[in-house]
Amino acid sequence: MTRQRALRRGVGVAAVASALVVGTALPATAGVMTGGTGGSSRGGPGHGGTRAAMDAAVRTEGLPGMIATARSGQGSWTTAIGTADTTTGQPRSPRERFRIGSVTKMFVATVVLQLQAEGRLDLDDTVDRWLPGVVGGNGNDGSAITVRQLLNHTSGLFAYDDDPGMAAALFSPQFLSRRYDTYTPEQLVRIAVSHPPVFAPGVKREYSNTNYILAGMIVAEVTGHPYGAEIERRIVRPLGLGGTSVPGTTTAVPRPHARGYSKLFGGSPTPVDTTELNPSMAGAAGEIVSTTDDLTRFLSALMRGRLLPQAELDDMLTTEGPGGLGIGGGTLSCGVTVWGHDGGIHGSSTLALTTRDGRHAVVFNTNADWFTGKLGLAEAEFCG
Repeated sequence: MTRQRALRRGVGVAAVASALVVGTALPATAGVMTGGTGGSSRGGPGHGGTRAAMDAAVRTEGLPGMIATARSGQGSWTTAIGTADTTTGQPRSPRERFRIGSVTKMFVATVVLQLQAEGRLDLDDTVDRWLPGVVGGNGNDGSAITVRQLLNHTSGLFAYDDDPGMAAALFSPQFLSRRYDTYTPEQLVRIAVSHPPVFAPGVKREYSNTNYILAGMIVAEVTGHPYGAEIERRIVRPLGLGGTSVPGTTTAVPRPHARGYSKLFGGSPTPVDTTELNPSMAGAAGEIVSTTDDLTRFLSALMRGRLLPQAELDDMLTTEGPGGLGIGGGTLSCGVTVWGHDGGIHGSSTLALTTRDGRHAVVFNTNADWFTGKLGLAEAEFCG
């Protein structure tokens, strides 16, 4: 994975299948099952295969630790492996909150689709319809890019985190002195449009965090409230996601949390502690903090129609053309189709997956950002 693509890794299962995201192996702790056997698509009681895959990943990739929660009609299962703090040896706990990176995009896309269902915007509206003049110059044209193209990454807009100055600030040792910098959405977009587009709108799909920075700005323009306030009002509070928050510029992760360790996406040969950082560098593309339990509940609610009408959910989960909106889908080796997203941000890597009916959802998090074995975890949980 290149340094510049680190924060924008995660186009759903397509990314998982092509190699996804972090590393000091420590002993596993026991898993806890509530309300039944938990049940994976083929896995036996206790999710032994999943736990074994987690342990193997921690050991082989040198990860500090990993936590997981799986939810199904038979109950909820949770486990923790390894350490939350390599200095004190504190073990990881499934109760911990963590930065979810690009898994944030599923929340943002859900809110945009809710606004369409309410008739307050249309996915075929242009960016200029809501943000006139914001996307322009150097061949960029907001009147030629639609909201839908932002959500499915077909806008062609340059990724602001690929800008050489931003890449140095985010993915090199410079980050350690720049981690508390505040970035506004407008500033990030200006960085993006200082570069020509990568391709004409609609020609192909290429992941760009710029798309979701703009989507968050559009939510604010349509509703009159920051995108984070709309996520809290429309998703977090109705679902009772008590461990989920949109931190804005708050640099600390709410307790309880693990320490986050980063190799600066290739910029550092050894892990450094990046627990504290200003998440405005990711904004609507990746700033949310959550828990494994909250994310499985979100996935199940989304797929069961609690957040979107059927028409908008079908739109979100389209398999035609470039694919889903804020979410990706794919079929595993055993024939099970899963939907979801992965996310990487300094010191944290997350994978969130569910079956289409929402009956089986799983979320993994490791408190490091160099993990590449996510596909193995998905296979173990749904196929093991």
